[in-house]
Amino acid sequence: MFNGVYTALATPFTAAGKTDFKALETLLEKQIAAGVDGIVLLGTTAEAAAMDEAEKDELLCAAVRQINKRVKIVIGTGTNCTRTMMQNTEAALKHNPDGVLIVTPYYNKPNPSGLLEHFRRAAEFGAPIILYHIPGRTGLKLSAGVMRDLLQGVPEIKAVKEADYDMARVTDTAVEFAGHTDILCGNDDLFPQYLAINASGIISAAANVLAPAFVKIYKAWQKGDMQKAFKIFSKAYPLIKACYLETNPTCVKYLLSRLGVGGETVRLPLGSVSDANKAKLDEILEQTEKSLLI
Repeated sequence: MFNGVYTALATPFTAAGKTDFKALETLLEKQIAAGVDGIVLLGTTAEAAAMDEAEKDELLCAAVRQINKRVKIVIGTGTNCTRTMMQNTEAALKHNPDGVLIVTPYYNKPNPSGLLEHFRRAAEFGAPIILYHIPGRTGLKLSAGVMRDLLQGVPEIKAVKEADYDMARVTDTAVEFAGHTDILCGNDDLFPQYLAINASGIISAAANVLAPAFVKIYKAWQKGDMQKAFKIFSKAYPLIKACYLETNPTCVKYLLSRLGVGGETVRLPLGSVSDANKAKLDEILEQTEKSLLI
């Protein structure tokens, strides 16, 4: 159901900290022109946690109108509070997305029964769910058994955005649930490894900057040419890694600003990229093949 390259879209802000709708329009058009299969709105990269409800709705209205059904839309609605997640999901579904992205609750570290009920509540709306598993941010790593219970107990979960760096565990999940749910790569720097275990695609923050690269990698893989896919990946790899020199999306937004798409402003508690890392980003960006960039 969810195949190909999905960009976890950054939210451009003006220097004054307001949503930059002109830059948002430019960024969306560049993503669509690059051939992405979908856009994820209000995810981690969007800084949704630092946006109020009115801002979120205004952004969704603008982005959905701009996309105009040209690619799929997924909206992030997860929080560490089930009630808030349900409110977010209900609000998001007014925009008729193709699915909602729901992260496993962070900080609370829910037990298995609570986690299962959390996703069952999300499923009450009937929308396709992408379960977002990112232990590095949430502090919650799902065992194979808990993942099995979730996928079997909540059929509305149609895909898992997997951002665990434990590839042995990821492989176990991919093998067990092959044909039953889509596995989407959530680690940009491991895209070839995920394709090798039959991932259906990727949800990528680095694609804000490198959408053409990820699309080319995926298309080469579709054609069975893994050698070509890896060659393209290797060219993009230094910049992919550089996107995470500091907490996402700080480096992504700095790179976008260097490419003329909005400014580098992020919202507290995120701060500006250090001067030393800006110099590194500038150098790597300059060395990156231009055909791989938006």
